[in-house]
Amino acid sequence: MHATNTTTASPAQVKPVAVAVQADKPGVDKAKLTPHGVQGPQSHIDLNDEQTANAKAIIAATKKAGLPERAAVISIATSLQESKLENLGHLGDRNDHDSLGLFQQRPSSGWGTPEQITDPQYSTTAFLKGLKQVDGWQDMPLTDAAQTVQVSAYPDAYAQWEQQAADLVAQHWNN
Repeated sequence: MHATNTTTASPAQVKPVAVAVQADKPGVDKAKLTPHGVQGPQSHIDLNDEQTANAKAIIAATKKAGLPERAAVISIATSLQESKLENLGHLGDRNDHDSLGLFQQRPSSGWGTPEQITDPQYSTTAFLKGLKQVDGWQDMPLTDAAQTVQVSAYPDAYAQWEQQAADLVAQHWNN
């Protein structure tokens, strides 16, 4: 036999807690995230907990560097292209030279030690340091800004991740 609760709440007693919490949280200006709109077809991957944590680490490092949301979008899109937001160690024959970490930075190219560039905070800060040296990065299409820092063999590939990167920044910037 099941006990039943005969007390019901009237509509006046129900409080929309989730709505109240959202209202207290300032939003991100989405126009600042993709000032040029997104370029070309977009890719999207489902993220696991580790990848989401890495996206959050990139956002935290961007904030710590005092840079705006757009820098986080460029950083996350770059990492999505380079490593799918996975903090990659040495992959043997599948590795591009000695590329490591979220941004596939190379110790031999002066990005830091293997230990440093596999630290999300350090690798993001290193990427952002390079980004800040690019004149006008704030006004460039994402792929141009990312390519100037990364010097990739596939310079246009970064653009395909702009929407997912902007969505991640919008979702986690104010958390």
